[in-house]
Amino acid sequence: MQRNEVIAGQQRQSALPLASMPRDPSGARYRLASVSGRFDYEHELALSGRTHQGSPGVELLTPLRGAWPDTAVLVNRGWVYAPDGATADRARWRERDSATITGYVELYMSDAGTTSATSDARIVRRVSRSEIASKIPYPVAPYYLVATGDSADGDHPARRIMPALDEGSHRSYAIQWFFFALIAVAGATMVVLRERRLA
Repeated sequence: MQRNEVIAGQQRQSALPLASMPRDPSGARYRLASVSGRFDYEHELALSGRTHQGSPGVELLTPLRGAWPDTAVLVNRGWVYAPDGATADRARWRERDSATITGYVELYMSDAGTTSATSDARIVRRVSRSEIASKIPYPVAPYYLVATGDSADGDHPARRIMPALDEGSHRSYAIQWFFFALIAVAGATMVVLRERRLA
């Protein structure tokens, strides 16, 4: 709960220029930020196996150069339809080359384990530093930006919304398992009583 309160406070603050944020990712998750630069569509990646309103697709991960002199910021521009959940018409969803994107900071997944190799060099199955570094030929920031809202001109992929910060499904799961246990105890009691009657 305390962590959620801290994150909620960060979400209520106005967006900071991403270049002014510390490169240390601790405490940056879900912080609202904005960044300007040029999209490098040549090195855009597709995060496979994403669904949106029940349809298969991918999320487009596009490097944006210009926030730092030597480092790009990876931007999750959102979801697009892909029948096989992997290959999409990425050219159809290009936005302007130069853009200012607003969204929230997200952290890379753990690098534990091996990278998820695919036959297409532009497809990834997880957003980890090692996997991204194996696909993009220059340094990327230690966190990436998830675009929200209409933060670019023209058509664009379906943007994500800010994650809801609540207790999630924990309470409903606890209630569900309580009823499962109650049913199991009642069932066992009925079996024992029945056996006693038949004895």
